[in-house]
Amino acid sequence: MKKWNLVVDVARCHNSQNCFLSVVDEYAGNEYPGYTAEMPLHGHRWIDILRNERGQAPMVDVAYLPTMCNHCDDAPCMAAAENDAITKRADGIVMIDPEKSKGQKHLVNACPYGAIWWNEELEVPQAWNFDAHLLDRGWKEPRCVQACPTGALRSYLIEDTDMAARVERDSLEVLHPEHGAHPRVYYRNLGQFTKCFIGGSVAGDIAGVEECLSGAVAVLRKGAEKIAEIETDAFGDFKFDFLDADSGEYSVEIMHADFSSTTLNVELAASVYMGLIKLEPR
Repeated sequence: MKKWNLVVDVARCHNSQNCFLSVVDEYAGNEYPGYTAEMPLHGHRWIDILRNERGQAPMVDVAYLPTMCNHCDDAPCMAAAENDAITKRADGIVMIDPEKSKGQKHLVNACPYGAIWWNEELEVPQAWNFDAHLLDRGWKEPRCVQACPTGALRSYLIEDTDMAARVERDSLEVLHPEHGAHPRVYYRNLGQFTKCFIGGSVAGDIAGVEECLSGAVAVLRKGAEKIAEIETDAFGDFKFDFLDADSGEYSVEIMHADFSSTTLNVELAASVYMGLIKLEPR
């Protein structure tokens, strides 16, 4: 049977907050019997966009990570729920019953992703339900997907085998696979949020003027192992990305046809900008 999946491309998200706003517009003050009670106007972020800043000036980037109910196939919240308050539909959507879940505040902490919110006024736990009420009316995708201006969110109603092929083809990842929850929300370019980079700028003396050196070769090694090789851009910049935080010492060798090469060591804790590296003419 075809099931719903959501794919979030971190590289495309620029923090428009449209996905968050679409959820507030759909659920704040609106009750959908059998699906969910109304969402409080303030305090809840059923889709929450996290922010991570990496590097040091002038090489700094910011990545945004939309998070929400992952509609896990082995959802811990379901195991913790009483009276079948949380169920999983045949199409993969996890539902929190607004009546059966009343008073079960412990379900907020049962979600390892922090995607369940407690409605104090109504005394019910709530989460984004993939806009199930709209899909059941014939909508082709959730509102958050429609609202995203950059195409960072995409929904797919497909067979699990087809989704597995897409995961392999597009190098998709899930958040915290160690939880063993098997989410149906996948991320592309997740490393832009979770990983680190080593970067720097290369310059050299050309006719008495210090110039950016484009086309210089930068080689990253860890011990004797070559990790990656890239060329500097028009501004003389290079960046080795998707490295693990706190992964220890690396060496960076910089080479250019008209200049002497140099090798520098760098300790990677968090993303690091190595500064301006000046090569000497041959």
